[in-house]
Amino acid sequence: MTQTAQSIATVNGDKADRDIAGQEYLAFTLGKEEYGIDILKVQEIRGYETVTRIANAPDFIKGVVNLRGIIVPIVDMRIKFQLGEPTYDQFTVVIILNVAGRVVGMVVDSVSDVTTLSPEQIKPAPEMGTALNTDYLIGLGTIDQRMLILVDIDKLMSSAEMGLIEKIAA
Repeated sequence: MTQTAQSIATVNGDKADRDIAGQEYLAFTLGKEEYGIDILKVQEIRGYETVTRIANAPDFIKGVVNLRGIIVPIVDMRIKFQLGEPTYDQFTVVIILNVAGRVVGMVVDSVSDVTTLSPEQIKPAPEMGTALNTDYLIGLGTIDQRMLILVDIDKLMSSAEMGLIEKIAA
């Protein structure tokens, strides 16, 4: 998505306007689960490439890559959500996000599609022990027999334990 399209979406993207038309989510997989994030946060999708490790970084921060002159921290979501040992193959991708004006990469097992969900298709997240702290969930999106765990990527990436992005002003 171009920067201009993102700017227009941000300017015109009142929550009420987006609720009427539905909201688009990029669907990706981690293990056996399917997740979704707001498509407007996605800058690009790339294949996984070797990263430069950073000393004393948490395990889930794989390191950094140089993306056209911008140093981008890469977070492995499988490690972050404690979903077992990650394996990197031809399906592994890095979703480059623009969160709070900062560029961050997110390693996922694969990306499937972009899905539009209406407000009726989004159910509140259950308050039970999940791999993901429910503070970072928007809810569960349902499409026929498919269920997407919708992640609030702004909250997740700006959380204290991530330490990647300063808190977003409320």
